[in-house]
Amino acid sequence: MSRPFSPASDLHRQGSAAYRHLTLAMLFAGFSTFSLLYAVQPLLPLFARDYRLSAEGASLAVSLATGPLAIGILFAGIISDRVGRRPIMIGAMFAAGALTLAAGLVPGWHGLLALRLLTGLALAGMPAVAMAYVSEEVHADSVGAAMGLYIAGSGIGGMGGRLVASLVSDVAGWRWALAAVGIAGLLMAETFRRLAPASRGFVPGGRVGGGLLALVRDAALPVLYAEAFVLMGVFVTVYNYAGFRLVAPPYALSQAAVGAVFLLYILGSLSSAWFGTQAGRIGRRRMFWIPVVLLLAGLAIGAARPLPLVVAGIALVTIGFFGAHSIASAWVGRRARSQRGQAAALYLFFYYLGSSVLGSAGGLAWTHRGWPGVTLFCGILALLALAGGAWLARVPPLPDPEETGVSPVEA
Repeated sequence: MSRPFSPASDLHRQGSAAYRHLTLAMLFAGFSTFSLLYAVQPLLPLFARDYRLSAEGASLAVSLATGPLAIGILFAGIISDRVGRRPIMIGAMFAAGALTLAAGLVPGWHGLLALRLLTGLALAGMPAVAMAYVSEEVHADSVGAAMGLYIAGSGIGGMGGRLVASLVSDVAGWRWALAAVGIAGLLMAETFRRLAPASRGFVPGGRVGGGLLALVRDAALPVLYAEAFVLMGVFVTVYNYAGFRLVAPPYALSQAAVGAVFLLYILGSLSSAWFGTQAGRIGRRRMFWIPVVLLLAGLAIGAARPLPLVVAGIALVTIGFFGAHSIASAWVGRRARSQRGQAAALYLFFYYLGSSVLGSAGGLAWTHRGWPGVTLFCGILALLALAGGAWLARVPPLPDPEETGVSPVEA
């Protein structure tokens, strides 16, 4: 059987040494996961050139990792509800680093795709488990900031992996670029192993079926899962095909210059930490729509032709996406009183399914309509996300089980 909460005295709070170790470990975890997963994204034009592929064909290097990751997350969450979080995260990080290193060495397009698929499966042991780990080990008044820092690490990793891959590929080719990212992933796995505190709040979960049924019957969780699907679809589509846009006339940027665009992930890291903290203070219902509107504004600005406006648009999309994801992911952890591993797994299943399915679908929009088609495709998805935010604002909070009455908790 599982219990919904650990005693508050057992949980880590801001200011303690254990909290600092945990959040630093989660920064490395987020960095590793997203650098290994998305380092191939700026290399898509190079894959298309070397293997004579279309844009949507080259995008399989991303989609064939995120698709299996989405499915694997469901099983990783269930397993982690029984055997614990930390061992699964450590194994996932080491395996994904080794597979990315191998991807830089394997000959042929199909061999690369096979290793990308295995990398996605390996990384399935990280994201959902990490969300549950933070929710269980950190006190409620500090979980928003902790989750924001984890997502900040994700943003830095997404930027760092893409930037390193772009710079190294310009000098030594894309194979050396993937090898460099893989080695970095192995080093971060060892750092995480040394820093992450042993679990104190984990209790093995109960039955799978009953837990899943309770999750899908919740008034807010299914909508949060839909938000993950459409918002990630927007974000991945923009970054997948921005490279194709920027290496073509009238911009004709170099691979290194395109890679520099991923420095905008710094803004996403700051955004996730800031929005996570503000949502904990002001309320998730009041804050969620704000980053979604910023994302929509970024799509509109980025549709313009001048390069500064293109970059500004991508920056706003980045800020909006990371802010919304920070709020939604922490919301799932707070809303799910038990079976948190499964709750986080479902959220991230739809998150990475959006990356895989909508990211490739965005390639069709690019091939047939260019950037205006990408903007229209992403704009429709963002409007759906805004409608979901309006629905979530009207969902009543749950009663607080730690109170003797029925006072609500921001969940």
